[in-house]
Amino acid sequence: MSAGRPHPAWLRQVPNALSGARALAVPVLAVLALLRRETAFTWVLVPALLSDIFDGLIARLYGLESRVGAMLDSVADTLLLLVSVYGVWTFHPEVLREHAVLCGAAVGLWLLEDLVALLRYRRLSSFHTYLSKVVANLLGLFIGWLFVLGFEPWLLYLAAGGSILASLEELALLGVLREWRADVRGLWWVLKEGRGR
Repeated sequence: MSAGRPHPAWLRQVPNALSGARALAVPVLAVLALLRRETAFTWVLVPALLSDIFDGLIARLYGLESRVGAMLDSVADTLLLLVSVYGVWTFHPEVLREHAVLCGAAVGLWLLEDLVALLRYRRLSSFHTYLSKVVANLLGLFIGWLFVLGFEPWLLYLAAGGSILASLEELALLGVLREWRADVRGLWWVLKEGRGR
């Protein structure tokens, strides 16, 4: 389906509904982690992680991207990341303890990029670069795998290393883009646009 064709009203609401549901899952996940209910936490977490894949996929496939949707997705992603880290800290503290520098760098740079974006644009960046989309899926895969099947070090290295690179790219974009823009392909494309002008 192309972006120019009309879509049923219900379909236009699906991406934002999935992002909203993901954001609403965050307090539930926080309470389940606080109560140390790992099985219930996992059953809520895995669909929330999957919703991050499907909201963007549906929006792109059907041409339903919007500024509001991009912002809602970014807020939901950040909240889900924070509650996921809390869940890992609660149920699998050895992972964070044994890989403190790597995990700290990944989460710290993600939060730094959010903070710098809020200071610069007064909103989250919502760049959704190609790299950040891949990394979001890798992080979701690592966290979901950890809770369902157990710890896989190579998945952590891949997801956390990718997250560090994606955050560094987005910090560079914050320095290059004077005006807020959602859904930027990546730093290379932005620099190429600048050279083209």
